[in-house]
Amino acid sequence: MAGSIFGKIFTITTWGESHGPGVGVVIDGCPAGLKLLERDIQLDLNKRRPGQSPYCTPRDEADKVKILSGVFEETTTGTPISLLVYNKDHRSRDYTEIMDVYRPGHADMAYDAKYGFRDYRGGGRSSGRETIARVAAGAIAKKILKELGVDIVTYAKSIGHLTMNDSHFDPSIIFDNPFRFADEALIEPCEKYMDDLIKEGNSAGGVIECRINGLPAGIGQPVFDKLDGLIAHAIMSIGAIKGVEIGAGFNAATMTGFENNDFYKNDDGHVNKATNHAGGMTGGISDGSEITVRAAVKPTPSIHLEQKATNRRGELIDLVIGGRHDPVIVPRAVIVVENMIAVTLLDLLLQQTTTQMDYIKAIFNKEQ
Repeated sequence: MAGSIFGKIFTITTWGESHGPGVGVVIDGCPAGLKLLERDIQLDLNKRRPGQSPYCTPRDEADKVKILSGVFEETTTGTPISLLVYNKDHRSRDYTEIMDVYRPGHADMAYDAKYGFRDYRGGGRSSGRETIARVAAGAIAKKILKELGVDIVTYAKSIGHLTMNDSHFDPSIIFDNPFRFADEALIEPCEKYMDDLIKEGNSAGGVIECRINGLPAGIGQPVFDKLDGLIAHAIMSIGAIKGVEIGAGFNAATMTGFENNDFYKNDDGHVNKATNHAGGMTGGISDGSEITVRAAVKPTPSIHLEQKATNRRGELIDLVIGGRHDPVIVPRAVIVVENMIAVTLLDLLLQQTTTQMDYIKAIFNKEQ
């Protein structure tokens, strides 16, 4: 299967299926000399782990990561880092009854059309379980970014009709509530909303927002490898994502040029933008201001309501999906979006080292 590799210098190759022995990632291009422990990665894996609340799948997986290569004496060696997470609580029997069924909202029909064969157990490579590998790789990328002064904060902007009030933004509560909200006022209403949906056998979608600070100006490549283009690529490669916004996003289409342009102001000798509709980048290159990204997450397609479906023979059937599924994907996807953005930013930062002679001289000129 092509298409499982992302990046140019800091590259990640994900592998494994939802109901196979395990899932994992091979990371190439990680610099030598980074202090790295399994617990550094585990902290992020715990944020997407199932079974943590009534609002995610009860599949009981510890998702313990094992470093297989690329680290010696708790330090990266510069060689490929291979990470493995075993699958422990997969119930393939839950899927035998639908092995010939194309479930609404799933990749079943598309995989059959492409390969003429598919792993029907939990969706195989199209399963959300593949995102374990992305989170693990992103945890390493964030560790490097932190040393470079880049800070990433990601949270649920909305779930269903419930949307965060930006004036209530409190990043300290994001991982202390089951929905990953940064607005405490949304927690109790969302519990009621989700409880009602679960009783009904239905699901919800939402929006994830990411704020990035500390990224220097000049990051991103012109034309095909723009910063916003690669961020969109990274986020859209996550299975449940159906849309990406940078800055004002789709609202920019409703503005005039005068309203949308980010005019500048002088603050005690420092030139800053008065607004940030561009979301921290122009021409596909970072401008040094805060980068804002939003990702639209679709409702979980596996629901317990009767739906019309078709099978491989083209027959229409009535389908009720059983098994264990997240009634809302948003909370567990927050860390996935964050870490895919981290992988993208680090790869572009590493590419930046070759864009000016001064950078190259700083690395190789021993007299400096």
